[in-house]
Amino acid sequence: MKDLCSKLHSLVPHHHTSREAMSLADHLGEASNYIKNLEKHLEKMRQKKDRLTGIAKQNIASMSCAANVGLRPPQIEVHEMGSAVEVVLVTGLNYKFMFKETIRLLHEEGAEIVNAGFSVVDDTVFHTIHSKVGESELGSGAARISERLKKFAHDAS
Repeated sequence: MKDLCSKLHSLVPHHHTSREAMSLADHLGEASNYIKNLEKHLEKMRQKKDRLTGIAKQNIASMSCAANVGLRPPQIEVHEMGSAVEVVLVTGLNYKFMFKETIRLLHEEGAEIVNAGFSVVDDTVFHTIHSKVGESELGSGAARISERLKKFAHDAS
């Protein structure tokens, strides 16, 4: 019994500063209070988890509704101006991958990205990408880029 009490005493943090020896009843009371405080803390953490889980579920539901509102097929326009190629990509909120894939496709075709940006208006995302086509790619390169991007946009929708 003495070993078990000693082990219990070692597991409970001690907040008293007195150097006086505590009685067994005081040690057991301290352990009991510590356990009760842990139970209260655990209950608070469960409530917080439930509250945060509820918020997360609400956010997922609202994102799902927003995604349904933002369902619109992507539109793409490619403008060639000498060695410059401007890509205007208009998507709904549900086509987040399109921008990255458009950049990847431009890199595959040897275009150098000069500037890229986007704006969001309600449930529509407007992407603008300015790139430069190498001298060897002028003419046919821009036409090939335009064709590939339009096929990609059509396939994505």
